[in-house]
Amino acid sequence: MTSLHEPGAATGPRTDRPRRRRVGTGGRRGVPLPLLLPGVLALAFLLLPLLALLVRAPWRSLPDQLTGTEVWQALQLSLVSATAATAVSLVLGVPLAWLLARTEFPGRGLVRALVTLPLVLPPVVGGVALLLALGRNGVIGQWLDSWFGITLPFTTTGVVIAEAFVAMPFLVISVEGTLRAADPRFEEAAATLGASRFTAFRRVTLPLIAPGIAAGAVLAWARALGEFGATITFAGNFPGRTQTMPLAVYLALQNDPDAAIALSLVLLAVSIAVLAGLRDRWMRGA
Repeated sequence: MTSLHEPGAATGPRTDRPRRRRVGTGGRRGVPLPLLLPGVLALAFLLLPLLALLVRAPWRSLPDQLTGTEVWQALQLSLVSATAATAVSLVLGVPLAWLLARTEFPGRGLVRALVTLPLVLPPVVGGVALLLALGRNGVIGQWLDSWFGITLPFTTTGVVIAEAFVAMPFLVISVEGTLRAADPRFEEAAATLGASRFTAFRRVTLPLIAPGIAAGAVLAWARALGEFGATITFAGNFPGRTQTMPLAVYLALQNDPDAAIALSLVLLAVSIAVLAGLRDRWMRGA
């Protein structure tokens, strides 16, 4: 019978073994200097302009700057047009995202590239393209004008079209990514139970991808709110009709810099609110 004191006997936990150092997220580790300096410079590069905007803001005259008639007209037009452009993006963009994610057809890669083209296309070029397509002498606009008497450029509707053109790709990319991540077996199960493909999309797929649609809609709305180049090229800059907040900032910067700073603060506050809402969703998803 083996004694408990013999070398081969089982003993309690040994304390003479070297302990492995646990490296967790809370552990302090040195930051390499070649990474620290560029990171700090990048942070300063991104934050300093925003801090300068806050420092140079005319806080005392800010209420007077924001109570002007033109300011509220531009703000109201921006909110309404951005919301309308987002609605157009939802109605047209969600089905397009479903086609790109769930169906196979020749040239799908090319279609996806064309859908994302407005993301990298200069907005002014997008405005010129809209003018050539939907202008009074455009490829389609001439028929709209001669047959129905509809003129889109330099109107509030033109603002909505220009904003939807640059904002819809954000929604399509977000929804397509959510659709690719969603499990298609739920749709297949609904089909085996007799549901049509559209019914499965409406009753099964939409509830699954609702967070992705919401995130894409918020991104599209924020992009539409800050649109400048395509709007001024296709819709012009007419106060009360096509002058949105970015256009009002550009115009005020030439005549009244304090008013331009005040309007910029409003857009900055809206952007922060949008990012805060998206961050809350991302944190819940994580």
